[in-house]
Amino acid sequence: MSSNETSTARTGDAITDKTAAAVHMPVVHAEKPAQANRRVLLIAFHFPPEAISSGIQRTLSFFKHLGKYGWEPMVLSAHPRVYRQQNPSQLASLPPGQVVRRAFAFDTKYHLGFKGRYLELLALPDRWVSWLLGAVPAGLSLIREHRPQVIWSTYPIATAHLIALTLHRLTGLPWVADFRDPMIQPSHPSSPLQRRVFQWIERQTIQRCQAAVFTTHGAMKLYRERYPEVPASKFTVIENGYDEDGFDPGSVARPAPTPEPARGLTLLHSGVLYQSGRDPSAFLQAIAQLKAGGELAGVPLKVILRAPGDIEGVAALTRRFGVDDIVRVEPPVPYREALSEMLGADGLLVFQGTPFNNQIPAKIYEYFRARKPILSLVDPAGETAKVLRTAGFHDLADMGSAAAIAPVLRDFVGKIVRNEATVASEELITASSRKHRSSELARIFDAIAQATRKVRP
Repeated sequence: MSSNETSTARTGDAITDKTAAAVHMPVVHAEKPAQANRRVLLIAFHFPPEAISSGIQRTLSFFKHLGKYGWEPMVLSAHPRVYRQQNPSQLASLPPGQVVRRAFAFDTKYHLGFKGRYLELLALPDRWVSWLLGAVPAGLSLIREHRPQVIWSTYPIATAHLIALTLHRLTGLPWVADFRDPMIQPSHPSSPLQRRVFQWIERQTIQRCQAAVFTTHGAMKLYRERYPEVPASKFTVIENGYDEDGFDPGSVARPAPTPEPARGLTLLHSGVLYQSGRDPSAFLQAIAQLKAGGELAGVPLKVILRAPGDIEGVAALTRRFGVDDIVRVEPPVPYREALSEMLGADGLLVFQGTPFNNQIPAKIYEYFRARKPILSLVDPAGETAKVLRTAGFHDLADMGSAAAIAPVLRDFVGKIVRNEATVASEELITASSRKHRSSELARIFDAIAQATRKVRP
């Protein structure tokens, strides 16, 4: 590393406790763009060309849209060697002329492990902790050169918050911490040692950041209860959303076509399924029950499970329940192609069980934008169910109960055929855009920058 990369010279005024208190204020929802030429450093592990986590879309959308609201973003990410799956075509979506710095990093499991086994001490808080070694000097270099007013970092890679914490302590720059998921959950992390490290990082983050942002109200409530000594105004919600750039411009105002029973009806789930929390077994069993009872004979039904992760395992389930003639298990496709497939489906499926009650899958907002009916297989008490009911979608069933799913699925198909199924309103679609979410984040930055100016000597 060069000497200038390791310098710890302060580039901004230190933020005092008075500043921290000053930015704990409700966000005023105004659409007026802020003044130009202020900069923010975004610290994110998931960023193109990474091709596994849907989390790249959140950071990418902020990177693309914050400039419209007076904040010039730059990204500090990891070297692409750490991404086990890559999609280089995503790089074309990066705005030209904006700064992206990729710091040294490796994956402990793949670069230091043997047959998938590795020392836990070399993977704390996570397998990408080596990123800290490259990102801190790279971040200091970016701060010296570009003088950002705010640092932003996003979890679920804990090392991202650890990097932001380090840069915040070294430079005094205010910090906004983004939690796409809660860090500490009942079954995660499962390792006692890793759990203690996560708890320390989480507490340091909540205590030292100027604002903590969550994607759901359930997650925010969890953190308010976990840290009752922290002012409630420090916590806020910016939901995930959809990015209009990913959709075919010709689809913007296209109404959903009336299904034709003769050609059949297609239901689509796009995204990863798990044995715990997104298990499709009860859904497949419900299809089998309807099939056996002849209740699907009137409308040829096709179900596509796109990119479920364990393709062979899910395909085996379809054979086990005798529905492989109805349900197709398909491999991943590029993001734009996945969105196009949503537009071509007659109905969309979401799986979100109890373990994910404080989370909302990002695809929900893409489903809204697709203007398609949604069948929700969820925990009725979870955050996803609440958001869908509020949006007017009431075709919900307990994900773990075939008996509960079967009649809801039958009625859902009937509503689509009769063109009576609910689709998202235009107001909901507009409010769910990532461009709108970027304006919400910019307003948080505005409040922090204003408070920082007030406490400067």
